Amino acid sequence: TCPQCHRSASLDQRGLRGFQRNRLLEAIVQRYQQGRAAAAAAAKCQLCDRSPPEPAAVLCEQCEVLYCAACQLRCHPARGPFAKHRLAPPPAHPGAPGGGGDGGGGKGAGGGRKLPTCAEHDLENYSMYCVSCRSPVCYQCLEEGKHSKHEVKALGAMWKQHKAQLSQALNGVSDKAKEAKEFLVQLKNLLQQIQENGLDYEACLVAQCDALVDALTRQKAKLLTKVTKEREHKLKVVWDQINHCTLKLRQSTGLMEYCLEVIKENDPSGFLQISDALIKRVQVSQEQWVKGALEPKVSAEFDLTLDSEPLLQSIHQLDFIQMKFPVSVPPVPLLQLEKCCTRNNSVTLAWRMPPLSHNPVEGYILELDDGDGGQFREVYVGKETLCTIDGLHFNSTYNARVKAFNSSGVGPYSKTVILQTSDVAWFTFDPSSAHRDIVLSNDNQTATCNSYDDRVVLGTAAFSKGVHYWELHVDRYDNHPDPAFGIARINVVKDMMLGKDDKAWAMYVDNNRSWFMHCNSHTNRTEGGVSKGATVGVLLDLNKHNLTFYINGQQQGPPAFENIEGVFMPALSLNRNVQVNPLQSSPTHP
Repeated sequence: TCPQCHRSASLDQRGLRGFQRNRLLEAIVQRYQQGRAAAAAAAKCQLCDRSPPEPAAVLCEQCEVLYCAACQLRCHPARGPFAKHRLAPPPAHPGAPGGGGDGGGGKGAGGGRKLPTCAEHDLENYSMYCVSCRSPVCYQCLEEGKHSKHEVKALGAMWKQHKAQLSQALNGVSDKAKEAKEFLVQLKNLLQQIQENGLDYEACLVAQCDALVDALTRQKAKLLTKVTKEREHKLKVVWDQINHCTLKLRQSTGLMEYCLEVIKENDPSGFLQISDALIKRVQVSQEQWVKGALEPKVSAEFDLTLDSEPLLQSIHQLDFIQMKFPVSVPPVPLLQLEKCCTRNNSVTLAWRMPPLSHNPVEGYILELDDGDGGQFREVYVGKETLCTIDGLHFNSTYNARVKAFNSSGVGPYSKTVILQTSDVAWFTFDPSSAHRDIVLSNDNQTATCNSYDDRVVLGTAAFSKGVHYWELHVDRYDNHPDPAFGIARINVVKDMMLGKDDKAWAMYVDNNRSWFMHCNSHTNRTEGGVSKGATVGVLLDLNKHNLTFYINGQQQGPPAFENIEGVFMPALSLNRNVQVNPLQSSPTHP
């Protein structure tokens, strides 16, 4: 039983050798082994002083010299007369796949493999496909074998049909893989945002707790002051009583001693002479010790009781709350200046809400002025906290601000950030908006395609004002294809030739002639085509609202289109027979 498809198979006298061989897997293994052998015998640098020379990294097609990375930087810099030289990968080893032909596919590929023969009839090649058994068969199988009454189809037709089905299925998997990559980027951004928000919340929590501690410290100082005043008051009262009582006691003691001395005298007449006054003094002294005079005026106890139980209970219950309170307008968003930037005539702004903000946010409103100190206008309304605005004016200074809103209303504006667009336009090809068949290399400066159908790729710059000129160099031109050059809006259809819809204006060209095309309308046929090494120029004049094309410096007819207004990007459509890279982007025609 097969462990993958779980089908049972009966073995004949040949045993396991009777099973069909997986020829595709054998071919893949063979190509892989040949590729390793080719890598082991890789081409060597022709200018190296080292022994042995370093493996070659590039081949200059104009110089026809192999360079390693170090020798390329030293002897073939990408400037001056070398700037337009094409650097290609070094040629494969003669025994490696791809040294000639189509990389191992088709007759004679992979070192001249012979065509597979039928497992039942060794002298017959596979020529048909049995739909019932889902296996290739030969003519002899159809005439005398078990497949004679089965539905059969041409092997080549079924091969192409199954390849198309596999390609379609791969497109679905590719789309899902692209979505998964974008989702991973989103998750990684979420990780960073969680980290940043966590640090912000920790800092705010520490600040809030420190504020509570500071408030408690200040209140403690106030309470200590009250205790100190109460203690000083009691001490003063007691000391006043001590001094007063000591004075009275001293007076009474002196009077008592005097009276005792008087009593000891034996002179009656002398005693009687002073006795009345002395008795009166003693009575007055006794009356001074009134009731309560010998009782303390204050107690040693302090009538101060601190009720800290509610506060302790509140501290123990201190916790984060859910937003169940009445909703008010959102607070001021915080612009993340480290993430705000400009590229060409595009600006990117990023912002976030302050930490510990309890009011919900339903969206944001981003406003931008006109780049000349004019009025602000809304350029984005949504839930995202990162926004890129394309199609602005070059060499302009823009002011931007953002505010948040919810069901209760609109919050206050953020601080204004000032952004300066580039002085001069420059662009590469944009991989994010290109058709999936487009192949970009050389830091997105070189474009080709892996399909025989025309596919569209856009530039990374967007133009809405001024005069702009750029050139594209045709690095490769095989089998007379019809590449198209021009401009397009961001929502142009990308799976057909540029200019066939109403979102693009283009010139398509073969090896002899060129035509202008917009909305699938062909006009202005002009002699003059392209070949390998040709240069195509595009002049976009948004002051006069027209478009002009050049081939090798020669203008192709009058201005191609009139009344062009809006935001446009450099655009190109090509198939696998063409390879192009931009040479120059400048604010005016040279």
